[in-house]
Amino acid sequence: MSRVVREERVSNPPGGFRRRSTWSPNDISWGEFDSTKVDPDILKAIKGACMVEHHSDDYVTYLCSVFHDDESFQSEARAWGIEEVQHGIVLRRWCELADPDFDFDHSFRKFTAGHILPLDSNHSVRGSRTKELIARCIVEVGTSSFYSAIRDASDEPVLQDICRRIAGDEFRHYKLFYANMKRYRSREALGFFTGLAVALTRLLESSDDELAYAYYCGNRPPEPYKRRYHGRAYARRTLPLYQRAHVERAIMMTLKAAGLRPQSILGRWLTHAGGLVFRLNAWSLTLARN
Repeated sequence: MSRVVREERVSNPPGGFRRRSTWSPNDISWGEFDSTKVDPDILKAIKGACMVEHHSDDYVTYLCSVFHDDESFQSEARAWGIEEVQHGIVLRRWCELADPDFDFDHSFRKFTAGHILPLDSNHSVRGSRTKELIARCIVEVGTSSFYSAIRDASDEPVLQDICRRIAGDEFRHYKLFYANMKRYRSREALGFFTGLAVALTRLLESSDDELAYAYYCGNRPPEPYKRRYHGRAYARRTLPLYQRAHVERAIMMTLKAAGLRPQSILGRWLTHAGGLVFRLNAWSLTLARN
């Protein structure tokens, strides 16, 4: 459990992301864990999250295959993967404190057997490297906002600390992919509307099998897996936790990745409209739950 993230020096990386020793599982004050402040719904969401984070090694393999001739980005991607797996390690440990019966190994085997990535692909499933990096930006938007929302919604002090640290990492990871995306975008001349379409497509995929299936495997309910049913079960436990600031920041980061200035008139309008849609969706899920 005490896996320490060590420094990996990258000389003048085009994306500007430098690995550095920031924090490790040993920096978490595990003795301050308070079982009386564990929210059962948040625990279910975190069980799913640690499945996804632990799966990052496969994403590194995929990215290094897509960017097979870009050694600098490959180095950055491997450094990113080390941090992502560390997130999974600390989230797993917290889940085991909150639920001593949590069988991570069994759940993770089931998750990886049912969610397989195209590891041997030499081309992005998005169609280009710029599009791949935009999609990765959107993933980091989702994770940074998720952990920020959990941090602010939870009363359990150890989880608050973990999510604060992870959210900071995820914001930095967004900058990693954004900087590399700009480098490739200048070569591939990707237009704004194409970039926006990629971003929106990846946002819609947030309801795909990965999160729903991770939630299902992490919590091992008795009923058979149903993508729509368990996707909504996950959303009911997470979307209502987001505050307005979390949502608006996520939308602005998404617009920036697509190629639009969030502070522009159109950017401000889309931020307002997107926030309204998000809150209505979260409200409807809360009503359905009650």
